[in-house]
Amino acid sequence: MTNEIIYSLPSPCYVIDEGRLRQNLEILSGVQERTGARILLAQKAFSCYHVYPLISKYISGTACSGLFEAKLGFEEMGRENHVFSSAYRESEIDEIISYCGHIIFNSFNQLDKYRDRVLAAGKKIGLRINPECSTQEGHEIYDPCSPKSRLGITNRNFRRDDLDGVTGLHFHTLCEQNSDDLEKTLIAVEEKFGDVLENMEWINLGGGHHITRSDYDIPRLEKCIKTLQDKYGLEVYLEPGEAIALNAGYLVTEVLDITENDMPIAILDSSAACHMPDVLEMPYRPPLRDSGQTGEKKYSYRLASQTCLAGDATGEYSFDEPLRVGGRLVFEDMAIYSMVKNNTFNGMGLPSIVLLKEDGSTEILKQFGYSDFKERL
Repeated sequence: MTNEIIYSLPSPCYVIDEGRLRQNLEILSGVQERTGARILLAQKAFSCYHVYPLISKYISGTACSGLFEAKLGFEEMGRENHVFSSAYRESEIDEIISYCGHIIFNSFNQLDKYRDRVLAAGKKIGLRINPECSTQEGHEIYDPCSPKSRLGITNRNFRRDDLDGVTGLHFHTLCEQNSDDLEKTLIAVEEKFGDVLENMEWINLGGGHHITRSDYDIPRLEKCIKTLQDKYGLEVYLEPGEAIALNAGYLVTEVLDITENDMPIAILDSSAACHMPDVLEMPYRPPLRDSGQTGEKKYSYRLASQTCLAGDATGEYSFDEPLRVGGRLVFEDMAIYSMVKNNTFNGMGLPSIVLLKEDGSTEILKQFGYSDFKERL
């Protein structure tokens, strides 16, 4: 993305890189072709349906967390549609069933309540299990196997005598992890639920698989898939979100002012709290084009936002040249968990959404205004 393009766009804006998106999809399609596994887009990470026609050429469908995602996947992708929720609402369950082929329950209470409706509709039933195998460090908020987790049924609470109509199991325990952690988790799954797998037709390995990351061990992943297929005769699903659009998006932002307090502070028209909330929630320091760590390059700045939240800062970065008011910065890897989690706190406007096409041209997919802020309230 050239400077000419960067300065031609509205600011702030998310930019989806069609070429990089396709590269990710080709990697995922290769896994499907070599193993026969089916890969679904976890819409909780990336739901920009404008590019669903491209995505649908490479993978098998969508994974949903509730009614709105289920409807979006059904309407805009139109392929396989799986749904999991920790609990379904009575007022929504029938519509969800109409959109999804696989309905996954988080408890036997929910299974018993809705089983007959799912079976009457000719849809498949799954149960989410908790293998109680934590492979994450330092991110309990993202660990479904942490103590007192509400996500998944533990072996001690799993009722093997209440599986009428259940044809599959689901687990999701990873977050931005490699296939060695999947391999470790599968050992725990087999130890606790191997007897159940023998009577199932399919298994969903959830998300958190960073398959399109440069150091990801794809052969190990494919070995895990083949083991489940050969040993239990299972159809295998994966539902990555980040891997679909990893490194396939940017956030373009403009410097509005530069102030001073112990170090220079650049005020941007973007906000960590509003436009890239994982920066504060995860937390992490997002990559920024042509920058370095504090002190690495000649000019260091703290990058902050317009909002009144004192801690609404993206981090400290350094540059070869001093920043200037009106200059543009480009945060990278901004397609995932950005558009789906952004908000209008403090009356901040939502960034526009732009598609950077493979031929180098751009298309503004969506712009937002005052009504988008007001109508939410």
